[in-house]
Amino acid sequence: GPVLIKNPHLDSMEEDILYHLDLGTRTHNLPAMFGDIKFVCVGGSPNRMKAFARFMHKELGLEGSGEDLADICAGTDRYAMYRTGPVLSISHGMGIPSISIMLHELIKLLHHAKCQDVTIIRIGTSGGLGIEAGSVVITDTAVDASFQPRFEQVVLGDVVVRSTDLDRDLAEELLACSKEVPDFPTLIGHTMCTYDFYEGQGRLDGALCSFSSEKKLEYLKRAHEAGVRNIEMESTAFAAMCRLCGLRGESLPRAAA
Repeated sequence: GPVLIKNPHLDSMEEDILYHLDLGTRTHNLPAMFGDIKFVCVGGSPNRMKAFARFMHKELGLEGSGEDLADICAGTDRYAMYRTGPVLSISHGMGIPSISIMLHELIKLLHHAKCQDVTIIRIGTSGGLGIEAGSVVITDTAVDASFQPRFEQVVLGDVVVRSTDLDRDLAEELLACSKEVPDFPTLIGHTMCTYDFYEGQGRLDGALCSFSSEKKLEYLKRAHEAGVRNIEMESTAFAAMCRLCGLRGESLPRAAA
């Protein structure tokens, strides 16, 4: 189906400017540029997403070397975007605020471009929990730091809670695909999303640390018992926004440790 936007105010705007992507409805012909996009892959680092776009260029057998792929968002230094055939590769930075800004503008871009049946996949790295290093975790549900399947955001002073279930059929589909790639152990599990890399993920080596190593281990054990298999900083916002806007979404970062 179509990519939905849940904002009635946009209908009355003469122009929609996607500030952080350096694109807009008046300055760019978005249906011509992006109308046939079917897959969007997002990850934190601009360099990594450029490397992924080059990899896709090669895998899809497209003309040219793929070395000279142009950054569509070159007019801004916030995010990088590359296109290879029906695949869009975009960086999202680190953390919920950064991925959230990018997703608002990406979802509007796909809507204005009249894209249909788009699948969005988050790739990248995460911290593994009780699993082999290098494993790929396909997220069935993104949970917060209290292991609840929710994304909480303060809107006009009120806490708005949104569900974070991801597309179960897509998760099973990706698990089936993983059987053809023997080098990457792959599993389905919960992904815990935190607002911080250090204390928020139980690390003992930040500038601040208010707990003992025993308390850290106790917390991580509880997370594992709750079904958490990896930890990162974007999945709850990603899951909530994809779900609300009709995007078939999945998160499958590799576990670094």
